[in-house]
Amino acid sequence: MKAITLLGSTGSIGTQTLDIVTQYPEQFRIVGLASGNNVEMLAAQIRQFRPDIAAICAEEKLPILKEAIKDLDPQPIILGGDAGVIEVARYGDAETVVTGIVGCAGLLPTIAAIKAGKDIALANKETLIAGGPVVLPLVEKHGVKLLPADSEHSAIFQCLQGVPKNGLRRILLTASGGAFRDWATEKLTEVTVADALKHPNWSMGRKITVDSATLMNKGLEVIEAHFLFGLDYDKIDIVIHPQSIIHSLIELQDTSVLAQLGWPDMRLPLLYALSWPERIYTDWKQLDLVKAGDLTFREPDHAKYPCMKLAYAAGRAGGSMPCVLNAANEQAVALFLSEKIRFLDIPRCIEWVCDRHQNNNHPNPSLEDIIAADQWARQEVLAASKSLVVSC
Repeated sequence: MKAITLLGSTGSIGTQTLDIVTQYPEQFRIVGLASGNNVEMLAAQIRQFRPDIAAICAEEKLPILKEAIKDLDPQPIILGGDAGVIEVARYGDAETVVTGIVGCAGLLPTIAAIKAGKDIALANKETLIAGGPVVLPLVEKHGVKLLPADSEHSAIFQCLQGVPKNGLRRILLTASGGAFRDWATEKLTEVTVADALKHPNWSMGRKITVDSATLMNKGLEVIEAHFLFGLDYDKIDIVIHPQSIIHSLIELQDTSVLAQLGWPDMRLPLLYALSWPERIYTDWKQLDLVKAGDLTFREPDHAKYPCMKLAYAAGRAGGSMPCVLNAANEQAVALFLSEKIRFLDIPRCIEWVCDRHQNNNHPNPSLEDIIAADQWARQEVLAASKSLVVSC
C-alpha cells in the first residue's frame, strides 16, 4: 500500500485523485491533505480518508475546520496558512506527494516535499515553469522521482518507457484548441468569461480552462516538457487535435512515432503517476476507436493564439523569464475571470511585462530570485491593467 499526500485536495486534480484512492483502498492510503479555502469539502475529505495531518491555506478558516471535525477520534494534526501547507507536504511517511495546487503557489510546498525525500506526482506545471532551475537540481540531490501527472506529459513519459537513452528526437504536444477552437479570430473581441469556461472536451478548474482557451496552457507545457525531458525548444512542437484522444506523441531518431491514446480522463495519468512502474487494472471505459471516429490534426493559429509564441520566447530566454511569464499569466487570467480586463488583454499584459523584464532577467536564478520575479510580475500586470496600457 502506497502512502500519499495530496496538495490541492478540493480542486479538480485533488478530487479525481481521491476517486482513485476510494476505488483502490488496498493500493493507496492518504497521509496528508491540503486545500485552499473550501473548508466544507476539506472537512468531509478528512472524515472519509482520516489523514494524519491536514491544512487549509485560508488561515482565517482554520477555526471553522477544527470545529467541523472536533468529534473525530483520533484527531489529525490541523494547520493553517502557507506554512501549514508546506508542513503537510513534508510530513510523515508519505512516499508520494501529488501536487494539485494551481499556479505558482505549489512551488514552495513541492520544494519542501522534495527536500523531505518524497517522490512527486506533478500535476502543477507551474512548479517547473517558474522554478525549474531550482527544482531539478533538488530532485537530483535528494534522489527523488518527478513523475508527470498531467495528460500530455504523462503520455510522453509513457511512450518513453523502453526507449534507449538519446533515442528521443522530437516531442509533439497535442492541444484540443480550447473553447475558441472553431471561432473566427475577429470574434474574440466579444469573448465573455462564460464563453472561455466552456471547454469542449475536458472538465478542469477555471484558471486552466482559460489557459486552454488562450492556448497558454500549451505554451506552458512546452516549457515543462523542456525541463522534464531535456529537449531544445525547436524540437518540441504543438499540434491541434480536436478529439483529445491522442494525448501526445514522441518521434524517435529513426522517425518512428509513438503515441498514447485514451478517452479524455485525468484519472489515467494520475493513476499512472501513482502506480508507476506498475499498471493497475481498472474497470474504466475502454477506448473504442470506432466510436472515437476520425482523428484529425491541424497547425495552431499563432495569430489567434499569441500566448504560444510568448511562451516559446520566454522558454528560450530562460533564467527567470519563464517565471515572469507564468506569474503574469496567472495574474492576467485572474483579472479576466473577475471581469476587470478583456480576453484579448491577457496576452497583451503578458507581453508587456515580459518585455519589461528583459534587461533584468536572472540567467541562473535562486529561489529568492524566482519568488521576487513572481511578485514583481504580478504587480506589473496590475499596474498595466489600471493604467489601460493593455487597452491601447
